[in-house]
Amino acid sequence: MRLNTTIQIFDYWNKLRGSEIAPLRTQVEPRDISQLLSSLFMLETSETSRVTFRLAGTRICDLFGHDLGGSCLSELWAHGHEDIEKTAVGVMEHGIPALLNATGYSTAGHRAAFEIILLPLRNAEGECDKLLGAIAPATTASWLEVVPLQFLALDRSRLLHEQLDPAESTPSGANEPRAATSGSRSIADTVRRLMSSLMDEPVKQDAPFRHYR
Repeated sequence: MRLNTTIQIFDYWNKLRGSEIAPLRTQVEPRDISQLLSSLFMLETSETSRVTFRLAGTRICDLFGHDLGGSCLSELWAHGHEDIEKTAVGVMEHGIPALLNATGYSTAGHRAAFEIILLPLRNAEGECDKLLGAIAPATTASWLEVVPLQFLALDRSRLLHEQLDPAESTPSGANEPRAATSGSRSIADTVRRLMSSLMDEPVKQDAPFRHYR
């Protein structure tokens, strides 16, 4: 991660989760991240098994020229629709955040680089069923949010398991090691068993949320 927006929301998410694999959805307090809200989104799986926007910040909606609430994540991408949805579902299933580097292309032919982060959230039953995310432009461009983006193209994706050292998430003063459970398993073990080769490969050819239910 290189951009302040993605770094800040990751640090907030990581602090919230403590020793758990991911924080509860109910732990996220908009007032604590008010400076980031316009660049944040939340994803969920619909009844048709598509990954959709539950909500999207106003800056994100302005980037694409319309309200994204209820639309499919894959609709924003020029190619690799299945890869994008599989990545999002994988983050939810295994509780490991991911960082996407993408290039956005406008309807007028402009282009800009973006960082997109996907962070899992748990429900009351302990399952990760939603994603908190952010999209941030890598550079400041006068046309952004004025000329709508037509699509995103994925350049690279990677897991952020290296930033999830279980030892770092153990509260200070806790001398006993945390027992592994089905709800808070070892990140390293999960990565080795389930997702070690899922990513890190090139893809083949200031306002509150605008939509919230």
